[in-house]
Amino acid sequence: MSRDGDYGRRDVLRAGGIVLGGSLVSGSATAAEGDGSTTLTLLSYNDIQTAAAEDKDFSRLVTLIEEQRAAADGPVVVVGGGDQVGPHALSPISQWRAPVEVLNEVEPDADVIGNHEFDYGLDAISDVTAHSEFPWLATNLVDDETGGAFDGTESTRIVERGGVRVGLIGLLDEGATFGKTNIAFDEEGLTVEDYTETGPAEASRLKTEEDVDIVIALAHTGVPDAEVLAEADTDDAIDVIVVGDDEIVYPPAETSGTIVTEAEARANYLGKLELTVGDDGLTSWQGDLIEVTEDVEKDPTASQIINDYRAEVSLDSPVVETETELDARFSSNYHRETGYGNLITDAMRERVDADVAITNAGGIRSNAVYGPGEITGGDIFNTLPFPNTVVTLELTGEELIETLESQVITLESETGQSFGEEISQQTSGLRFEWVPHEDADELVRDVYVGGEPLDPDETYAVAVNSYIANGGSGYLIEDKVIEDTGELQATTVVKYLEERETIAPEPEGHMQRVDRDLPDASVTVDGNGKVVTQFDAPEDVDSVADETVAVWTPDGEHLDAEQVVFDEDDETLVVRVDDGDLAETVDDADDGDGVALDLYAEYESSEFEQIYFERSRLNADVAATVRRRGRGRAGPPGR
Repeated sequence: MSRDGDYGRRDVLRAGGIVLGGSLVSGSATAAEGDGSTTLTLLSYNDIQTAAAEDKDFSRLVTLIEEQRAAADGPVVVVGGGDQVGPHALSPISQWRAPVEVLNEVEPDADVIGNHEFDYGLDAISDVTAHSEFPWLATNLVDDETGGAFDGTESTRIVERGGVRVGLIGLLDEGATFGKTNIAFDEEGLTVEDYTETGPAEASRLKTEEDVDIVIALAHTGVPDAEVLAEADTDDAIDVIVVGDDEIVYPPAETSGTIVTEAEARANYLGKLELTVGDDGLTSWQGDLIEVTEDVEKDPTASQIINDYRAEVSLDSPVVETETELDARFSSNYHRETGYGNLITDAMRERVDADVAITNAGGIRSNAVYGPGEITGGDIFNTLPFPNTVVTLELTGEELIETLESQVITLESETGQSFGEEISQQTSGLRFEWVPHEDADELVRDVYVGGEPLDPDETYAVAVNSYIANGGSGYLIEDKVIEDTGELQATTVVKYLEERETIAPEPEGHMQRVDRDLPDASVTVDGNGKVVTQFDAPEDVDSVADETVAVWTPDGEHLDAEQVVFDEDDETLVVRVDDGDLAETVDDADDGDGVALDLYAEYESSEFEQIYFERSRLNADVAATVRRRGRGRAGPPGR
């Protein structure tokens, strides 16, 4: 269920408060003072990713770890939750080297292999492990021939601090491997074992055979799956789960007697747990997440490492001025069309002269907003840090629809129940509706390419990144590549921007969410008076948000309704628009032409409980007949 595209995914707060603590609920008593117990401090971080290319929070995190080490009254263990070596803007220059060199300064006791450790391919893992002065764990990702660790990773690690033996294991789930990498693990002789079975079993072995006092699982699974792991650990062998992958703020909290915590991502937080360990193991704890702020000084060695790599490329050079925000947040790009998504895909489409361009939401990183104002090359590489190139495919109209549908997350799905309904991609050259429900006849419908209705049998040139072309993020594309430019996606966008002095990208109605349909309607547009249409509303409509009701044209122009009246008793919706304004939105149409319009309206639903969106959304197809001569009246209400 964890998603980051990598769907890192999200601006979600899953546990209230920042300072938590208590005695474990697995039957142990709180340790008393003077009983010989030891307080072990556990420091943790995860998903460094894009922060590795900036001399900002990563350098401060190094300092904060050293400060906490020095301030601790007892022994200290430092661990990571995976996804440290990618993606980041220095990937084309340093690949995994910059983050590894900085982490070597931290001297962690262990980290776990996450999906982004595979960003540079499977063979590069052995380079990562060889150059790391700390172990990488992969307890449940095993070599089929040996049954043990692969490419320099370790299955387990035991650390002894202040008389406390700490067992460390590293786990990842299929959601952090398949779909987020293009590696066929089975073909490479690797097996991803069930982390809910391997994890508890290995933790029990460490306690019974290796005499460890506590076991810490580094789990690149996301918090929900980490909680499943805690519940599956019926012997209470795992004491702490340090989580990575879904990139959320999750202060330490107990699940089934196990402490679960995650420090968001991008060096924004440092996790801290003080664990009281006695003769019977872990007895009590207290913990928090420490925010990495500008008040923390940068570690000079970490700063030098990062800045030396930055000096090799022009990451700090301005490339354009933007009048609107460039929204690179995960939540935005997974759920809806963004202006920045349009800019990226417009650049890709122009680069190869394609009909359509598509990019995966998880490929847009940094989870930040840039502008309005000056945009640098580094900003673009921060948001598009993967070594993906721009590729052209040939798809039929039918295949294009299947490709778009592969990214729709329905509200009723497991992921939808966690994060809400999602479209999970950004597009250019397209306009379509997506219906995110399991009972929908079509997940994607009413598709227009270049303003014309899609022809299922026509062949279209589609620009994508190489990750998508190789089947990443679950895209159903195989053997369709006709050209690979060899140019990084980020470079394509930078070149596109360098040709412009200013930009102002905005959403243009490329991807329209629809939860329920209104009846079709027919109207006449002659530029005089008002157009009034009445609809029978679906049964689940409790109220309609007047300010959201608008009429859209096939080319993305829209007109807000003048008046909206919803009658709850009669279950009718009446919408009025100005005929003159409507005529201007279809000014390309000649007298007698028919124009396919769409009406959209947000509403409170008695059936759908939205997770991300504020309200559900209605749609009506409106057939408009244009009359340029004489004066007429709107046609009868549609049914």
